[in-house]
Amino acid sequence: MDTMRDRFIEVTSGLLDEDPRLALVLADISAAGFQKAAERHPDRLVNVGIREQLLIGAAAGLALTGMRPIAHTFASFLIERPFEQVKLDLNHQGVGAVLVSAAGSYDWPAGGRTHMSPGDVALLDTLPDWTVHVPGHPDEAERLLRHAVADGDRKVYVRLSAHQNERAVTVEPGRFTVVREGGRGAVVAVGPMLDAVLAATANLDVTVLYAATVRPFDGAALRAATGRRADVVLVEPYLAGTSANAAHEALADRPHRLLALGVPQAEHRQYGSIPEHLAAYGLDAHGLRERIDGFLK
Repeated sequence: MDTMRDRFIEVTSGLLDEDPRLALVLADISAAGFQKAAERHPDRLVNVGIREQLLIGAAAGLALTGMRPIAHTFASFLIERPFEQVKLDLNHQGVGAVLVSAAGSYDWPAGGRTHMSPGDVALLDTLPDWTVHVPGHPDEAERLLRHAVADGDRKVYVRLSAHQNERAVTVEPGRFTVVREGGRGAVVAVGPMLDAVLAATANLDVTVLYAATVRPFDGAALRAATGRRADVVLVEPYLAGTSANAAHEALADRPHRLLALGVPQAEHRQYGSIPEHLAAYGLDAHGLRERIDGFLK
């Protein structure tokens, strides 16, 4: 199976051939994968080097000329490091772009804390009018990327990761998908957390909702999946509780309890593989089952 990042390179290279309005701005990351596309479109594929603030500024400048820019690098360098430029060059100037990240929360633990970004979606939540896609499979990443590029001039973040589910879900941008129905509550699995959630809830009487788009948050789907009194578990592949306020707002008129699971704020200074990080954070199937069981009881 290819990775989401592999699919991004393949699809974007094709889109550059098809759409003369599209431009791609890189900060060295994935530049080798786009070498042939750069030869075909030297005027619309720009590598600014390891200058992430310039990455966002250049994308905003292209948007001001009427182009549809994609900006790409690791999540920690795309959202956290140049956040002032995201805030001013994109939001304040009222222009759109598609920001496509790689490396997720801890895809390359050997890179250390500089290459980890569990707080990226929470940080974007401080700005208005962002669409945020968190695919869990390369097929979903392709669908959501194509939708983002064609989505007028909106500001869109597509969060890619090496952590992915075994099978794709047929996703509708902006809508949660009902994967399993039950009567004891609802578990919302975001992006690559779906496989672990399905294993953890295999014999539990709960509805499992799959979210490959988290902003806007599909409150209508959450309401439809819960009764007059709601027990909700939110499982996110980034900072725990990132979507808690959105879930509370969706259920504001009915009694409910919420268990928000994700990457903790406390920093783990011993770096391992992705599965080891998931186990350490209680986000593997075993850890999820223990916490979901305890919450429902």
